[in-house]
Amino acid sequence: MSSLLRLLPYARPYLRQFILVLGLVVVYNATSVLQPYLVKVAIDRDIVVTHPSFHGLLQISLLYIAVVVLGTAANYFQILTLQYAGQSIIRHIRLDLFHHITAQSMDFFDRNAIGRLVTNVSSDTETVSQFFTNFFLSLIRDGLAVVMIVFAMFQLDAAIAAKAMVLLPLLFGISLLFRKRLRQAYQATRTHLANVIAFLAENLAGVRITQIFHQEMRQARKFEQLNKLHRQANIHEYQTSVLFNRTFEMLGNMAVAAVVWIGGNAVLHHAIEFGTLYAFISYIRNFFQPINSMTQQWNTLQSSMVSADRIGRVLSVEPGVQDAPNPVHIAPTKLRGQVVFEHVSFGYQPNQPVLQDICLVAKPGSFIGLVGPTGAGKSSIMSLLTRFYDPDVGRILLDGVDLRMLAQADLHHLVGIVQQEVYLFSGTVADNIRLFRDDISDQQVRAAAAAVGAHRVIEKLPQQYQTWLYGKGGNLSMGERQLLSFARIVALDQKVLILDEATANLDSQTEALVTKGLQAVAKNRTTLVIAHRLATIRHADKIYFLQQGRIVEQGTHEQLLSLAGLYAELYAKSGIEHPDESTVFGEIGKTR
Repeated sequence: MSSLLRLLPYARPYLRQFILVLGLVVVYNATSVLQPYLVKVAIDRDIVVTHPSFHGLLQISLLYIAVVVLGTAANYFQILTLQYAGQSIIRHIRLDLFHHITAQSMDFFDRNAIGRLVTNVSSDTETVSQFFTNFFLSLIRDGLAVVMIVFAMFQLDAAIAAKAMVLLPLLFGISLLFRKRLRQAYQATRTHLANVIAFLAENLAGVRITQIFHQEMRQARKFEQLNKLHRQANIHEYQTSVLFNRTFEMLGNMAVAAVVWIGGNAVLHHAIEFGTLYAFISYIRNFFQPINSMTQQWNTLQSSMVSADRIGRVLSVEPGVQDAPNPVHIAPTKLRGQVVFEHVSFGYQPNQPVLQDICLVAKPGSFIGLVGPTGAGKSSIMSLLTRFYDPDVGRILLDGVDLRMLAQADLHHLVGIVQQEVYLFSGTVADNIRLFRDDISDQQVRAAAAAVGAHRVIEKLPQQYQTWLYGKGGNLSMGERQLLSFARIVALDQKVLILDEATANLDSQTEALVTKGLQAVAKNRTTLVIAHRLATIRHADKIYFLQQGRIVEQGTHEQLLSLAGLYAELYAKSGIEHPDESTVFGEIGKTR
C-alpha cells in the first residue's frame, strides 16, 4: 500500500474532478436507495389496501422514472469524469517513468532486462490506472452505498436490520483470510508475465543469431516453459479469486433466505407490512452487491499494489552518474578538445577491476589509437569518456575540467561516438541525422550530409531526406547507415569523436564509400579510435596498447615496432605487408 500512497501526489492536480465524482456518487447512491422505498410506498399505500389508488400509483411511477433517469445521468458523468482524471494521472506517471529510466546511467541497464522495463512502462502503469478508476470508484460508490442501505434498513425495521448485521463479522473474517493468498497469487502472475515479456524482447532483438545457429526450437521450448508457468500462476490466481467471490455470493443468498423467513413471519403476524418486506429483500440484495463488488475489486487493489511496488522500485533508483550541484559549462565553440586520463581505475563490479591505473593524453585535434586483445578494456575507456560510468579511482579531464564537474547534457554535446552497430530510430532520414532536435534546420542537415558524402546516397532514396526508416535502419545498407551516423556527428557539431572501429564490419568496397565521410568527420576533431585491425591506426599520432586493463605499450606505430614487444608481435600476425597501404583511418592520419 505504501507504493500506491507514493503515487497519490500525481492525483493532486485532479482534486476538483475527484470532488465532483464524490458528489455524483452521492446522487447516484441516493437514487439507488430511494427506488425500493418508492416501490414499498406504492405497495403499502396504493396497491395492498382496501381502496387502491390509480392516481397515487401513477405519481409514484413517474417519480420512480425521474429517479432512475437522474441516477443514470449521475452514473454516466461520474464514470466519465473519473476516467478522465485516472487516465491523466497514468499519463503523468508513464511520462515520469520514461524520463526516469532514460536518465539512468548504464549500470542500471546492466542490472535490468529491457523487457522488464517495458513491462513497467506499459503493463504496470495500465494496471495502476485501474486503481484510480475502477477501485477508487468502487471504494467510494459501494462503500457509501453500504452505509446508506444500512441506514435505510434500520429506518424500516431496526430488529430485522440488526439480525441482518450478524453477517458483517463473518464477511470481514473471510476478507482477512483471503487477503494474503490473493496478494501472493497476483505477485506470482505479474512476475511470470514480466519474465515472458523480457524473454520475448531479448529474443526478438537477437533473432538473427537464433536463426543462424538454428536455436529456434530450443528458444521455443524455453518460451513454452515460461508461458506454462505464467498459465499456472494465472489459473491459481483465478481459482483463488473465484473462490473468494463465490463465497460472498453464497452468503448473500443465505442472507436473502433469512430475511424472507424472518420478514415473512413478521408479515403473517402483521408486525410489518408487505411493502416493507419487499424493501428489505431489495435492500439486502443491494447490500451484498456493493460488498461483493468491493471484494471483486480486491483483485484490482492487489494487482495495483504489486504493479505500484514495481514502479516504485524503479522510481526509487537514483542514477549512478549524476550532475554536480554547480556544474561547469563549456561552450562547444570554445572547446579545444584535450582529453586526459589521470590514473584511472574502474570496474563494473566491486573488486573486479576492468581498467587499472590508466594514464592517457589526447591533445586537441590529435588522432589516438587504442588496440589490444578482446577484453583488454578499450570499450570501457570510451564508456568512461562519454560518462556512461564514473571511474572508481582517478579522473578524466576535458580541457582541464573533470568530467564529473560537467553537466551530462553539455558533455554529450561535446563528445560524439560512432559504433560498429549504428542505431537508427524509426523516423525520417532527416530526423535521424538531427536526432529529432528542432534547433537543427533542414539546411544544416543537408550540409552535414554533404560534408560526409551522404547527400548523393540520400538523394537516391525514394523520398530523399523524408524517407521513412524502419527500426534500426533495416531498409538501408551498412555503409549507408554509417554515413548517416557521420552526418549526425557533423550536424550535432561534437568536437571530440570516438570511433569504435566504425568500419570493422564493412567490406573493402563499402569501406571505400565511407572514407571521405570519416575524413570529414575527423577533421579538426580530437579522434579516439578503437582498432581491431592495426592497419587502421598506423598513422595515428599515438597508439596505446592495452592488456588486462593496463596500458602496457604506447607510442607511434614506428616506435612500437621498434620496441619489438606485444604490438610488434600483433602487427606481425596481422599479415600487413605494405607499410604504405591506404585504409580509412590511415587516410585520416595522413591528412593531419
